[in-house]
Formats: sequence, structure tokens, C-alpha cells
Amino acid sequence: MKAESAPSQDATRWWQAATGYQIYPRSFCDSNGDGVGDIAGIISKLDHLRDLGIGFIWLSPVYESPMADNGYDISDYRAIAPEFGTLADFDRLVAEARERGIRIVMDLVVNHSSSAHPWFRAASASRQAPEHDYYIWRDPAADGGPPGRHRASFGGPAWHWVPQVGRYYFGQFSPEQPDLNWDNPALRRQIYQMMNWWLDRGIGGFRLDVISMIGKDVDAEIYEEGPRLHTYLQEMHREAFAGRDIVTVGESWAVSPETALLYCGRDRGELDMMFQFAHVVAGWHPELGKWGTPPPFDLRRFKRVFNQWQAVMAEDGWNSLFLSNHDLPRQVSVYGDDGEFRVASAKMLATVMHLMKGTPFVYQGEEIGMTNAHFERIDQLRDVEALGHYADQIANGVTPEEFMAGVNANGRDNARTPMQWTDGPQAGFTTGTPWLEVNRNHGTVNVAADRADPDGIFEHYRRLIALRRDMPIVVHGAYRPFAEDHRAVFAYARELDGRRIGVVANFTRDPVEFDVPEGLAMTGRCLISNARARQALSGRLSLAPFEAFAILSGDG
Repeated sequence: MKAESAPSQDATRWWQAATGYQIYPRSFCDSNGDGVGDIAGIISKLDHLRDLGIGFIWLSPVYESPMADNGYDISDYRAIAPEFGTLADFDRLVAEARERGIRIVMDLVVNHSSSAHPWFRAASASRQAPEHDYYIWRDPAADGGPPGRHRASFGGPAWHWVPQVGRYYFGQFSPEQPDLNWDNPALRRQIYQMMNWWLDRGIGGFRLDVISMIGKDVDAEIYEEGPRLHTYLQEMHREAFAGRDIVTVGESWAVSPETALLYCGRDRGELDMMFQFAHVVAGWHPELGKWGTPPPFDLRRFKRVFNQWQAVMAEDGWNSLFLSNHDLPRQVSVYGDDGEFRVASAKMLATVMHLMKGTPFVYQGEEIGMTNAHFERIDQLRDVEALGHYADQIANGVTPEEFMAGVNANGRDNARTPMQWTDGPQAGFTTGTPWLEVNRNHGTVNVAADRADPDGIFEHYRRLIALRRDMPIVVHGAYRPFAEDHRAVFAYARELDGRRIGVVANFTRDPVEFDVPEGLAMTGRCLISNARARQALSGRLSLAPFEAFAILSGDG
């Protein structure tokens, strides 16, 4: 693979050299003791993110909402939920973050609204209301039942009866989240006006939740990547994004290497990058999905996903790089070791992800190696998805113990336990009772302890983020994989203008002997390491458990 030349400075977008940081507001920092994180709490911790070197915050929804899905069910797109603060608080967050060189990227859900939204209340009161056509309605089937048997993502049927209008509406996720009808031009105009309203307030862009669903055709049973999806995304770009210095990130569980560039190809006029989940789904139980006990981690399968996506985006588009977020378990518990080698494996995972080509995203707490919680009972859970699927799974013969094992492996509440700031009461997250139990290991795993260690996980992340910010090769260098069939080692190189970075990582808790492929061999300066500082990649290397390092050659 030929190393590409560096683009001009004007061609480098700010978000390509930046690192994102996702904040889940309910769980980040509570400023008033009510047990729920809020905007004022986020403001109080901005210096933590500045010190880390973060370029932008991906802020999970803070809009007004009944919180059936913790804010991903929006009842007013232009208001802030009272538990999070006020619009004035939000404006202050944007201003305070900007002073620290950090932009705010808002999470936005336009596939569905809340059933408490005024649009839906009007729509469900009368077929003649203009808002009725803002949603997806169908008359009963011949037998009087629902028009289809599609199941909702959070359990139960996807079609829901409203006697006032004598029709069923479609809710892909839950009854509280009716899907919007994107085929209605008036609805689309409302959405674009709202997007511009937020962008004019100075935000840095949007992360667009389940965006691949907006072009659905329910009659043809096409729920993802429907026939009108890209027409609507191109219209969205023209009406809201074009000409603005922002970043737009789409989320899709259906996007594939074959469709990725339809979303984010440079000439498509749609989005800047996509979140894809092939590496996540590949690790699920083959029959029970995320609720089953996962099979053993397979590094070769994991590498195939990332190497393929790097190849797809080699000359066009842009990758988003992540292993964890608010919907996923803690990465160190899935891909690393959350016991004896927690620190080493957390640093190893960060090294591998941050030195790839693309924009890395850090999920809150990842920078100190937070781990999965261990839930023993269903009443400890707060996630609508887990609670919704519990009845379905038990009805299908899964035992409560088996279901809880799946929750502890893959449940979303693992990522939503409160941020662990200190070893004090409630991990320093709140002075009250937290909305979700604090992880019991906060006495040893917390920001204060990790930041006090000059060799801590936070410091390792800070150095990786600085490398991306300061070195064009990390941003734009060509990606070349090595040892793709090796069961224990992830290895690749980045190349740009005669310089080269070699990255090697042991993904196991055992020492590994690794024969460096001839094409990867190099000597040079060690950019970063979680073990010893190496100056050479050659011959046979003895790698310590979860050891990872990167060497720069051609540094002249």
C-alpha cells in the first residue's frame, strides 16, 4: 500500500485531528444532590476534559423528555429537561467549553419522538390533525389486529393501538417512542428548522441516533437503509449542515462496508462519519444475541472488522473509532481484563484504537478504566431495553439467572453507572441517592486515584490524544495491517511522507512470543508504551501480558 501525502492544512477538518468524549448526562456529575447528573455538573468537570485534551463533547440527549429511554424519547426539541437544567445552563456549557477549546456536539433523535410530544398528542387525538401524518399509522388488519407482527427493539410488538383514531402507530423501540413519518415534507421542514436553531446557538454539530432508520418502508418490512434514506440525508445536509464548520456523525446498526461510503463519501453531501457495530455484534451469542453468555473473544474476527473498515475508508470517507458508549458494556471488561491486568489492558486498548486512522471517541470513565458492574437482580436495572426484553426472554425459556448473565456481559446499565470521581460516598458523583447504583469498585477505580498516578490510565490517554493533535501521520497516515491471522497480537503500521509508526499489542493475559513480519520491522523512537520503552520492531519479541507500544521511524 502506497503511503499517502499529507493534505493541505485547509483540507484537514478540525474533527479529524480531535478526540471526542461522550457524556451521558444522568451519570456524569450531579451538582444539586438529586441523584441525577446535570449540566451544571458537566460544567464543573470541564477542566478534567481540557486536561485530557478532548476536542469535542458528544452530549447524550438533554432535551425535555419523560425519560422512558433516558432522554432518547424527546417531548420538546427546543427545551432542556428540568432535571438537567435550563437553556441558559446549556448556553453557558457551550461558552465555557469553547473557552477551553472544546465544542459541544449534541445527540439528536429524529427517527422517533416521545409519545408525550405535542405532535403525537395532536396526532393521536384526530385523524384530521396536520400532525397525524407526522407519524406512521395503519388501519387494523382484516382480523382487527395489528397490521404487522414486527417486534420492537426494546421488546413487545412494534404496532400500538390508539382507540381515539381507530388506528395503529409504529414504534420501532417502544410504545413511548412513536416513529416519525419522514415521507411527510412538513415534518422534515420542522426537523431542519430545529437543527438550524441549535446550530445557530453555537454547537459543534450532531450525533444522529439510529439515522439509518429514517427512510424505512414498513409495508415492505424494510426498517433500516430504506429506499429514501439517502435522499433525506442529502436534503438534511442542504437544509441544515452545508456551509457550517461542524461535524455530523450518524449511528447505524445496519451500515456495512458496502454501504458506508453512501453516508460519508466526500462527494455525497450527507454525513461526516458513521458509528458501525460489526465488532460488537460479532462478539454476541450466536442464537440469543446480546442476552446470551458471549462466546470467548476472538481477536482474529475482531481484527478483520477493523482492518476491513480501515480499507473501505482508505481513500474516502472517515472512520469513527470506539469500543464503548452508553449502549455498550465497558470495553476493558469485554476486550481486556478487568481484574489483575485492568490498567495494562485499558492502556493497550486505547493504544490500538487511538493510533488507527479516524476520529477516536472516549466514553466517560474509559479514561480511568471503569469496568462493568455486577447486577444480581432485575430490580437493580434501570434500562428500558433490558427490562423490556426480560419478559420476552423468560417466556422463551431463558432462566432469570441466564438473563442476568447476559445483562452483566452486555447490558447497557454497565456503561451507565455513575462516573467514579473519588473513593468517597457515591464515588463523588452525588451527595444524594444516585438514580443507578454506583459500581462497588469505586474505592480503587476513580478519577482522583488514577490522576494522582503519573503512570495512570488518564495520563496514557492524554499522551495518545496529544499525538493525534500534534502529528499529521496519526491523522492522515495510510493504514497497513500485519499478522492478521495471529491469535494474540494486533499489529499495524501507519505511513506518511517517509515516516512510519508501527503498533504492536498483545490482547492476552499471557506472555506471547511474536515474530515481527518483515514488512513491519523498523527501529526508531518509542512514541508510547504501557510497559517498557522499545526502540526496535524486529526479530522475535517477548511481549508481556497486554503489552502495547508504538515506534516512530523516519523521524528526521
